[in-house]
Amino acid sequence: MKTVVLVGCGRISGRHVQVLTQSPGMRLIAVCDIVEARAKAIAEPLGIPYYVNALDMVKREKPDIATILTESGSHARIACELAPHVSTLVVEKPMALTLEDADMLIETCDRCATRLFVVKQNRYNPPVVKLRKALENGFFGKPVMGTVRVRWCRDQSYYDQDAWRGTWKEDGGVFTNQASHHIDLLQWMMGPVESVQAYTATRLVKIESEDTGVAVLRFKSGALGVIEATTATRPKDLEGSLSILGEKGAVVIGGFAVNKLETWNFKDPEAMSLIEEDPSQAVPNVYGLGHQAFYQDVLECLDTGRNSMLAGLEGRKSLEIINALYESAATGREVFLRFVPHSVLLGRGK
Repeated sequence: MKTVVLVGCGRISGRHVQVLTQSPGMRLIAVCDIVEARAKAIAEPLGIPYYVNALDMVKREKPDIATILTESGSHARIACELAPHVSTLVVEKPMALTLEDADMLIETCDRCATRLFVVKQNRYNPPVVKLRKALENGFFGKPVMGTVRVRWCRDQSYYDQDAWRGTWKEDGGVFTNQASHHIDLLQWMMGPVESVQAYTATRLVKIESEDTGVAVLRFKSGALGVIEATTATRPKDLEGSLSILGEKGAVVIGGFAVNKLETWNFKDPEAMSLIEEDPSQAVPNVYGLGHQAFYQDVLECLDTGRNSMLAGLEGRKSLEIINALYESAATGREVFLRFVPHSVLLGRGK
């Protein structure tokens, strides 16, 4: 049985609490938030202690796993502070906002021999798992194009919930926050990115960063990619989707949270036979249902010692792409990876 503590009791914490209180092999033993009322609201119904200082919590509770759910800009700092005191860290996306902070976190965990897992729950969605298997089996052949669309609704009241939302220093915009999972899926399926060209706009809300962005990507394979992301869909969420096209087949996964298989077309009958029944999931919200499978994978990695597909270096890949998108949007130029950010406000502020 692995004991777990949560650091941060905001919007996403409810999903983690739900999963951890229902997961065999894991036990939630304490929570923390700098706003005491938030921590208390979660802890009291569960009969567990709450804290306002994360370091105090891990020193006193001595958990096996500490999960970081605070505002994006603080993920790396808090994780680095806790790394010497826990054997395992789970960090919600993004693992950091700047590449320097991501590298600092990876190096700190390596030095402390602390396992680091970055939450990318959509990788565990059943349609996504099937897509990845088809890709690994070579059923797509030569890659042609990959596309992600995030068309969600976040009105002003969402950003007004917390002062950090939509700021460059602590959050970023739709690319960093809402679309980061989809950008991760795109690079996981299509491979390393060679260059990006991006444009951003802030259309319907008053925030520092963007609520709308588009980008074209060139992958090292020669394939092309498209990112379309906005939180300015009205009046409600429309889709969170992924399309992968190759010389021998095409797959489209749609729904609100990359949860619904819409197209599965391949030349190879063996590829077609991968789908014996519809792997689509009905999901209650855009978070989907992948957190349960994510935590079970963490448990398996810890129990067996195998490497995780969501370790720090893997989590860094999508962050580098996001930083490149912002560099391109700020300069108006195509940005080639790897690059040194010069005009990126993300994680730094204006």
